[in-house]
Amino acid sequence: MFKRDTLLSEFIPECKDWVFNKQVVEVFPDMIQRSIPGYNHLIFMIGVLAKYCVQEKSQVYDLGCSVGTVSIEIQKNITVKSCKIIAIDNSPAMVECCRSYIKQHSNSDVLVEIYENDIRKVSIQNASLVVLNFTLQFLHPDDRQELINNIWKGLNPQGVLVLSEKFHYVDKDLNTLLTNMHDNFKRDNGYSDLEIHQKRCMLEKVMLTDTFETHVQRIQNSGFQNYGLWFQHFNFGSFIALKKGYTSGFF
Repeated sequence: MFKRDTLLSEFIPECKDWVFNKQVVEVFPDMIQRSIPGYNHLIFMIGVLAKYCVQEKSQVYDLGCSVGTVSIEIQKNITVKSCKIIAIDNSPAMVECCRSYIKQHSNSDVLVEIYENDIRKVSIQNASLVVLNFTLQFLHPDDRQELINNIWKGLNPQGVLVLSEKFHYVDKDLNTLLTNMHDNFKRDNGYSDLEIHQKRCMLEKVMLTDTFETHVQRIQNSGFQNYGLWFQHFNFGSFIALKKGYTSGFF
C-alpha cells in the first residue's frame, strides 16, 4: 500500500512549501519511520495509555490523524465499552488513505469516525483522551493556545491530552547539537544530504516549532495542573497532561 520515500532524492530547482498531498501520503509511513526518532515506541506508549485512561461511553480524538496509525493503536487497546474514536485531518489525501487503512487494519468493534476538517473548528466533547501527534507545529502560532484551551474544556475529569512536537531551543549550541544528531539519524536511515536539505527548505515556513518552555506555558495557561514530558528523543518530545480532577487512584 505504501512506498519508500524517494520524493526529494533528485535536485529540485525551486523548493515550494511542504504540502501533505497524495505523493506524500503514498510514502508517509516510511517517511515518518525514517525521520522521527522513537516514533514506533511513542505510538506503542499511546496505545498503552489508552488502556488506562479511556473512559466508558466517552470519545477519543486523534487530531491530525494522518493515515490513522495512532487511531488503530488506540482502538486495539481500548478495554471499556461504548467508546468512539474521532479522527480528523485537513488533508483530503490523508483522510482518504486513513479510511482505507483503518478499514484494512481494524480488528475491534470500537467505532472510528474519520473526518476531513480543520481541527481548529472541531468541538471537543465528552473526551477522555485527545492526541495531537506532531500536529500543533503545523498550525499558525496565534491559533495554538486557543486549540489547547478548547481541548482542556472538552476533556472529561481525569481526561488526558498527549501533545507530541519537535522542539527548538533558545540555547544555540544545544539546538545545533540536537539538530545535527537528528540529521545523522536521517542519514543512518538512508536519506542523503540533498534530501535532508530540500525537505528543511520546504518545511521552513510551514512547520514552525516552539520551545519546550513555550509548550509548558501554553499547557499551564489552558488550565492543566498535572503534566510532564513522558517521551523525548533528540529534539522530539511528547507531553502528557491530565485534566483537573485526576486522582492517583485512577490508574
